Amino acid sequence: MRVKIAAIVEETPLVKSFDLVSADPAVPLPAHTCGAHIAVPVVLPDGSRDTRSYSIVNPPAYRGFYRLAVHREREGKGGSAYMHEQLRVGDEFEIDAPKNHFELVSNAAEYILIAGGIGITPILCMASQLVVEARPFTLHYAARQPELMAFRNDVLGRCGEHARLWFDGGDPAKGMDLNEILREWRPGLHVYVCGPARLIDAVLAISGSCGWPETAVHFELFSNPTATQEDDQPVEIVLQHSGLVVKVPPGKSILDAVLDAGVDADFDCKVGECGSCLTTVLEGTPIHRDYYLNGRERAENKSMCTCVSWAKTSRLVLDL
Repeated sequence: MRVKIAAIVEETPLVKSFDLVSADPAVPLPAHTCGAHIAVPVVLPDGSRDTRSYSIVNPPAYRGFYRLAVHREREGKGGSAYMHEQLRVGDEFEIDAPKNHFELVSNAAEYILIAGGIGITPILCMASQLVVEARPFTLHYAARQPELMAFRNDVLGRCGEHARLWFDGGDPAKGMDLNEILREWRPGLHVYVCGPARLIDAVLAISGSCGWPETAVHFELFSNPTATQEDDQPVEIVLQHSGLVVKVPPGKSILDAVLDAGVDADFDCKVGECGSCLTTVLEGTPIHRDYYLNGRERAENKSMCTCVSWAKTSRLVLDL
């Protein structure tokens, strides 16, 4: 559907929020659920077109618009720079209906919400909805400095005593005490975390050591710094259905190379967590860098998430 930018607000020096409304007042926006995101079309510095996924900040109870927040990435590929520099109030573009791989379970007895940096976007949506529903929760939100904490006033105003803010000055060791926050699991308690990979990894490790069941731990990344590594070697991808051979250099994802070759491959998050790009591996050995497959599935090496994973062998044959 077609949407229009109704408002742009500078939340911090590095974060802007964008309110999207239906371009046609007679056509309402599709309903969304907590944790949902939409893909926004962007133009990259080389002129190519792509999409970037952004979580919806406003809860389902606040209808009629989608509020997105975009952190400008200094070392990104240009999507956030386009959003910050090129978009204006009144601009229109096409989007698909919201998707959700980070759904808030409705039958929990209690919630712990954890956000790092711009990871506050889906977490604030959840917290706001839980306030509306008078459900028990605590929110822990970490940033380097108060002036860099997007939606700080919204968090304090809506969540009040449910919220605790943490400032680490750039030193994660001085940040939130995850050992204390996650020290005890009890039936009905669920934790939701969104932020950088190091925060996700820490929550997964600590919750696992404290006896949390995997089904009670929910996470979403907003970046994946391990998608490319310095020792990656070029890989040759053979697409079984067409016989097409795609050569992929380090620094480019297998998924992007396949898409650039004109193949209609499924994908969504592009950070290795949703599983939309999961592809069967027919020959060769992948290097798994996703957060979707479990340990057993990784050991089997029968499938891979092409958006972030790489190859141990110089050639992979994929069921594409």
